[in-house]
Amino acid sequence: MRVLVTGGAGFIGSCLVDQLLASGHEVAVLDDLSSGSRENLPADVPFYEADVRDADAVRGVFEKVRPDAVSHQAAQMSVSRSVREPRFDAEVNVLGLIHALDAAVAQNVERFVFASSGGVIYGEVSGPVQEDAPGNPISPYGIAKWVGERYLQFYSREHNLRCTALRYANVYGPRQNPHGEAGVVAIFCTKMFQGEAATINGDGRYIRDYVEVSDVARANVLALEASELPPFAAFNVGTSVPTDVNQLAEALRDACQAELARRGSRTTVPACGYGPPRAGDLRTNLVSYDSIRRVLGWAPTVSLANGLPKTAEWFATKLLRSS
Repeated sequence: MRVLVTGGAGFIGSCLVDQLLASGHEVAVLDDLSSGSRENLPADVPFYEADVRDADAVRGVFEKVRPDAVSHQAAQMSVSRSVREPRFDAEVNVLGLIHALDAAVAQNVERFVFASSGGVIYGEVSGPVQEDAPGNPISPYGIAKWVGERYLQFYSREHNLRCTALRYANVYGPRQNPHGEAGVVAIFCTKMFQGEAATINGDGRYIRDYVEVSDVARANVLALEASELPPFAAFNVGTSVPTDVNQLAEALRDACQAELARRGSRTTVPACGYGPPRAGDLRTNLVSYDSIRRVLGWAPTVSLANGLPKTAEWFATKLLRSS
């Protein structure tokens, strides 16, 4: 199968590219390199630098690649930036999606997988939420993802495009971009290895569901390969395990200290400090993965206890080598 991955030079997208290639698929990548890097991709993967906000550029890439399937990972991914710049968020996350959907229809693409967000689309929840829970996003980022799913349903009905939305929990792991305001694990790792105190927003008692990137990529591969999904389907991709930011920070501090000790470097990582709360942050968010386990056979395989040391090792290699 020939698969076009938008945002394929980024954190999740590049991990997905690796898994698709390992599964024997032909892969091409569209990315504007605003947060991704060409270094994340094998040299022989066809790469097209384009912005999803540019409909003509997107259409041109689709005409060259003529994909059988599309995984749309390209996104503006910061909740805080969406609060400050809702128009920009909508241009990338809504109009960019529409441009990709239009180009997919024009090229008779068979299936389209969309990176949605279980981390924001449901709003505040008290326990692991199922896909049939009503959407209640409170940030422009969450609103855009919710609207994006409505567009997928429209294109599925009107154009017979088989669409699947994967509602990610909080994704972390190697290659995550520490710059900007998305990716707390990447931001904390960077600060800790630089000998600086990471800042926890508010009181840190924000419950999240952290899922490792290789598990997320595997969910995408299963959705792309599935032969009997309905015209539109939505699946949560998470662990259902609650972790607050204070717990995450301590576990990550331990992982970074262990990695420094393993390398014979300093072993003291500064304790985290506290700053003001961020606009748009939910207090509690957890997702149930019962549906994707039942339909696609997916379940998380990387625990936080194993995933954080793996992530710390990757950041240490990257940051300590360059320091």
